[in-house]
Amino acid sequence: MVYETSYGTGKKVFSPDLNRGKWEKPTDYIFACVGLAMKMDVFDFMYYLLSDMGILGILPYFVYVVIYLVPIIFIHSFMGQFSSSGFISAFRLSPFFKGMGYLSVFLTLSMLIYYSIYVALPLLFIINSFRPTLPWSCEGLKAWFNATSGRSTICSETINGEHSEIQNATIKDLHVPSVIFYESFFDGLREKGGMPEINDAYELSWHFVVLFALVWAVIAFIFHKFSDTAKFGKFLRYMVICTLILLLVCFVRFLFLPGDLSWLGKYIAPKPYDWALGTASTFFIAIQAFGAGWGSVIALSSFNGFKTNIMSYSWIISFGQIFIFITFGLVACMLEQHFRGNDNFSNSQTFLNIIFKISELADASDKRVLNVWLMFLSSASALSTMGWPNLWTIIYYTTLLMAAVISISTQIFTVLQSLFDEFEDLRERKQEVTFGLITGLAFCSIFFCTNHGITYFCSFYSDAAISNISLHLLLLLVILWIYGRQRFQRDIEFMLGQHFASWKIYILRYIAPFILLICMPIGIRWSIEDHSYVSIEFLVMCIIVVWLPILAIPGYGFYILSQNTGSFWERLIRTCRPTDWYPVEMEYRQKYEEAVGNTETHQLFEVIEDVN
Repeated sequence: MVYETSYGTGKKVFSPDLNRGKWEKPTDYIFACVGLAMKMDVFDFMYYLLSDMGILGILPYFVYVVIYLVPIIFIHSFMGQFSSSGFISAFRLSPFFKGMGYLSVFLTLSMLIYYSIYVALPLLFIINSFRPTLPWSCEGLKAWFNATSGRSTICSETINGEHSEIQNATIKDLHVPSVIFYESFFDGLREKGGMPEINDAYELSWHFVVLFALVWAVIAFIFHKFSDTAKFGKFLRYMVICTLILLLVCFVRFLFLPGDLSWLGKYIAPKPYDWALGTASTFFIAIQAFGAGWGSVIALSSFNGFKTNIMSYSWIISFGQIFIFITFGLVACMLEQHFRGNDNFSNSQTFLNIIFKISELADASDKRVLNVWLMFLSSASALSTMGWPNLWTIIYYTTLLMAAVISISTQIFTVLQSLFDEFEDLRERKQEVTFGLITGLAFCSIFFCTNHGITYFCSFYSDAAISNISLHLLLLLVILWIYGRQRFQRDIEFMLGQHFASWKIYILRYIAPFILLICMPIGIRWSIEDHSYVSIEFLVMCIIVVWLPILAIPGYGFYILSQNTGSFWERLIRTCRPTDWYPVEMEYRQKYEEAVGNTETHQLFEVIEDVN
């Protein structure tokens, strides 16, 4: 195969960013990728299917490690480490598909405009935890809650409490004080509670506007202090370690939440139906290994040394992420069982409502608890029943806040570096681009300070999940079929100095795509269901920020075809070939030239030196 070069086509040669830096320690790459698992939105929404899987819920994760996570993390790491480029320029491997990198930018930005919710909510509870009495505790609720509103709470039941008809039985709804506290910041929800109706007017909460401003100020400060790659890697390292420590502290403490431990029997021996129902949802949690915009691992691996053993690192990263998924799952499970086992409503059934997802009651009962948005809202009331409630509320919500800050800062970092790698002119204005992007994201996020925005934002993720699956399928096609299995193995062996077994190729070519294709219809159905609950404005926004950007893939492909000469088939073949695909370090580039036997690449060295 003859390797195309920009020099040979008369186009501008790819110029690597020589000042992009590397990780201070090789393990910083592991911490950065493990931190991607702390993206809580998908876990928060999928938990309603995971809650009854019990200990068997762990098993699907380890299956995914072998047939999906490790193989595809390895491919992403290969692209980034071999090219020393972000998720746009790394597609020099097959320029026709560079639109996949641009799509990854759009998907990441679509997540970032709403994800500040996951920092603002913990910040809200942390700030109010410095009050002598927690306003969402049963004692604090008396000071501000209107008991004549007709809403029963888990603290006390009113005569005029709400009732619902379910399975031909009258069920009394018991509201959670911390959820009522959150609803009090929106006039339309203060009295009636629940979710805004589709036809309800949009209402802006200035309290959340201030919280969002604080969030983005913190993000701007992080990039002001840790803009250098080595410093940013060190920042992520300590943030991930501290978050994991706090998570383990919360896990141990929540074992002793008020209530008995009778739920352990069900956790150890779950029903087969519950396990089967939740198995598919674990896939959508595991897909978070690659970040919100799909290409984060590519960008993060680009800061590795060329000989970094990404095979062993991929296993470590996968097990680290699985550990986080399982631990957060156990914490959420204990919080939910607190509501099921509390003596105040021991005969009640849990009404698990993740924003708009409502679980079916197992049997008729006289009460049910509306523990809405379990991990971020209802959990505050569970914490108020513990000893030292203020302290434990601060610890728990600091854990969630740090996890969200890790996700936001990592995603912004990968987007910025990918843009700097692709567009040489932006490298001279890195500071302006960085803070301009943060300012733009802060402005766009104001929409999610409204009653509709903060409630129905999850429809963005359900759509992005489909795009991520499609991108994985397309990436496997590009690397293992278009670039080719033999060339891929040759590059891996050149980079790592070790043989890449054929059975691993078999998994990547056949088994991983099969799993992705099976989960695609599930994701489509999930997306359709989500959009049935939201207004037309949300549908339009999802089309603009998630679906229309998909056109970047064929759009860029046809653009690059138009820049070449010859018949359509000749242009297609030429644009699918790797162009300027070589290690950027001169030592390894020369060795790669000898290994590939491409006599044209020696011309690149003189051009690169002239450009730089």
